[in-house]
Amino acid sequence: MVDASSDKPIKKDILIENGVIAGISDVIRSDCETIDASGLYVCPGFVDMHAHLREPGFEEKETILTGCRAAAAGGFTSIGVMANTAPVVDSVALFEYVDSSARNQGVKVYQYSAVTKGMQGKELVEMTKLKEAGVIALSDDGKPVENPQIMLLALKYAQPLDLLIISHCEDMALANGGVMNEGYYASIQGLRGISAAAEEVMVARDIILADSLGARVHIAHVSTKGSVDIIRDAKKRGSKLTCETAPHYFSMTEERCDHFNTYAKVNPPLRTAADREAIIDGLKDGTIDCIATDHAPHTKNDKEREFDLAANGFSGFETAFSLAVTHLYNTKAFTLPQIVRLMSANPAKCLGISGGKIAIGENADLTVVSLDEEWTVEPEKFLSKGRNTPLKGEKLAGRVKYTVADGTLIYK
Repeated sequence: MVDASSDKPIKKDILIENGVIAGISDVIRSDCETIDASGLYVCPGFVDMHAHLREPGFEEKETILTGCRAAAAGGFTSIGVMANTAPVVDSVALFEYVDSSARNQGVKVYQYSAVTKGMQGKELVEMTKLKEAGVIALSDDGKPVENPQIMLLALKYAQPLDLLIISHCEDMALANGGVMNEGYYASIQGLRGISAAAEEVMVARDIILADSLGARVHIAHVSTKGSVDIIRDAKKRGSKLTCETAPHYFSMTEERCDHFNTYAKVNPPLRTAADREAIIDGLKDGTIDCIATDHAPHTKNDKEREFDLAANGFSGFETAFSLAVTHLYNTKAFTLPQIVRLMSANPAKCLGISGGKIAIGENADLTVVSLDEEWTVEPEKFLSKGRNTPLKGEKLAGRVKYTVADGTLIYK
C-alpha cells in the first residue's frame, strides 16, 4: 500500500464496503470478492486535471465513454476535462449536457467551462451560474486568454467563487505560427519554431495579474526551464500559484520531431534536453505541483499529413504512469510515494476535490500497479479512440493492473 502521505510502502489488507474504505489491517478475513495484490502496489486512484474528451463535436476522435475507459486503463479515477469542444462548453446548458453524459462511467468526470464565451477571449462566461451548476474550474485551454484586461477580470471574479482559472500560457504573436520548438531541429527541417519566450512571457504575465489581486492561478503544461524558474521565484514570494507538467515534457525532447514526425507534434512543443532536466528538477523540488496527461486524442488523418497542418497532441491516459516509472522511478530520481503524490494527492488538492488518500472512511478510489512489468506500446490496443502517440513500439516499465472507483472494479 502506498499512501500519498507516507514515505515508503507498507504491507496491509484493505477492506472496502459500500464504496468506502472500511478497514486497513495486517490481515482482514472476509468472504467478499478479493483482489490478490501480491507483489503489486496499491495506490490512491490517480487524478488527471488536464484532459480532452472531445465530446460534443469531435466524437470521431474520442467520446466520453471511450475516454473514460482509457482513463481507467491508465489508473485514473478522476479526470478534469477541458472545454474546447464543438460547441464550446461555456454555458450551464452545455455543462449539464456533458455532466449528465459522463455520469455512471466509473471514472469521475469534472467538466470545466471555458473562461470566455466561445473561447473567443472577448466576453467572460457567467461564472456564478456555472459555479452553482457544479463547475469547479475554467480554462480556454487550446488558446490563451490574450487580452490581459479580460484575464485580470476573470481572476477577479473567479476568486470569491473559488473557481480555479487554468491558464494556457502562449503569446500568439511570439509563437508566430510556429509548429515545433525553435532550435536546431526546426531549422534543419525548414519548420517555423516556437520560442520558449512565447510561453514564459505569458507565465510571467498571469502570475503578475494574479498577484495584483491576491488571487490564485494554475499554469497548464509547463514545458520550459524559464517557466520553471519564473514559477519557482513566484512561489518563494508567496504567490497563490500552482502548475502542472505533462509526462512528455519529462520524458521526451524536440529530437522526436526529426524526420517530420507529426506524432511528436504537441503544443507547447517538446523542448530541449536542458528544458527536460529543468522540468524534472521542478517536479523534484515542488515547483511543479503535479503531473497531468493533457490527453489529446486525434484520428490518424489528423496526424498523418504535412507537419504544418497536423494536429497537436498525444493520447496520454494509457502511458502516463509508465512514463513516470520509466523516467522518474527507474532512474532513482523519485520514489513511488513521490510519484503517487504528483499523480493523485497534489492534483486533487489543486482542484479542491477528494482523492489522494488511502484511509478509513475515504472513497475507495484505488489503483493497483506493477513496477516490474515491462510492456511494449501498441497504440492499436489502446482503449482510447486516439492512437496518436510517438511511443509506438517502445518498451516501458510499470503498468496499471487494476483500477477501482468508489469500490467498483472499473479496469482489470
